[in-house]
Amino acid sequence: MKEEEIRPQEMKNKANELYLEDVNELLKHKKDFVYVNCPACNSDKYEKRFEKYTLNYVICKDCETTFINPRPSPKILEEFYKTSKNYEYWNKFIFPASEHVRREKIFKPRAERIVEICKNHNIKNDVIVDVGAGFGTFCQEIKKIGFFNRVIAVEPTPSLAETCSKRGLEVINKRIEEAKFDYDIDVITSFEVIEHLFSPKDFILDCKSVLSKNGIIVITCPNIKGFDISILGEHSGSIDTEHLNYFNLDSLTKLFNSCGFEVIEKLTPGELDAELVRKKVMEGKFDISYNYFLKQILIDNWEHIGGEFQKFLQDNLLSSNLWIVAKKL
Repeated sequence: MKEEEIRPQEMKNKANELYLEDVNELLKHKKDFVYVNCPACNSDKYEKRFEKYTLNYVICKDCETTFINPRPSPKILEEFYKTSKNYEYWNKFIFPASEHVRREKIFKPRAERIVEICKNHNIKNDVIVDVGAGFGTFCQEIKKIGFFNRVIAVEPTPSLAETCSKRGLEVINKRIEEAKFDYDIDVITSFEVIEHLFSPKDFILDCKSVLSKNGIIVITCPNIKGFDISILGEHSGSIDTEHLNYFNLDSLTKLFNSCGFEVIEKLTPGELDAELVRKKVMEGKFDISYNYFLKQILIDNWEHIGGEFQKFLQDNLLSSNLWIVAKKL
């Protein structure tokens, strides 16, 4: 999979313009941002790591989670996502334009992996809920497999919830903590959501409250210790104003354990780390001219070993995209 396939450059340029407009709107409320402890371990020991968009990104001295501090309050965040021009543009243009590739190379394999995880751990397959369902493609694919009796999309953004509904999905247009369920949920999935949340712990506890006994939750998010984020730092596209929390495998495991879960699988199946760093270098936005090791991999011998290097990152839990599978105790 190539980045151009899922984020066409011409559309990405327009999205970036709208994103900067969103950022400017968000920063108008900066005086009302609030300080928090580490979102993973609740430690109050942290230090500044870098600054981007005039925001402070700090790193926890205990678990090495990076997070925006101070950060927008829940009320500010709610308004931000309701009025985001960037999200509306993705929903109207980028998602539709790239959906075929996303379906075949992201959502179909993702659905198959969820089914495999459930089978491997003998998880009940009555109801699955996808929190932050977005464009609804994952729900369509998991529904198509027929493994679960009921597939429910939870999507708080009105335009995206409407898209899911038009696709014939069962949709709840609320946040998970506001949703009411009168049935047991066996599996909750939440892809690239937890990094956006003001309080990840509250989110996990809300999910736990509606999960059946021995039910599982599957979370994906950026891995702050993964290759492209570690190398690029604040220059990484993953470091933005929407992502408040940057966990690593160990810190997210600690958070799940503190919420009454047992982590049963950890994965880093990301496919774009090496390409993303290479692209920044080729565009002249990141210099590795004196990092001879990276230069050999990303430039001099890219055609021969680039793919193998990415596979190495995946297999050794070093990609910047992480998966955590946790079972309710």
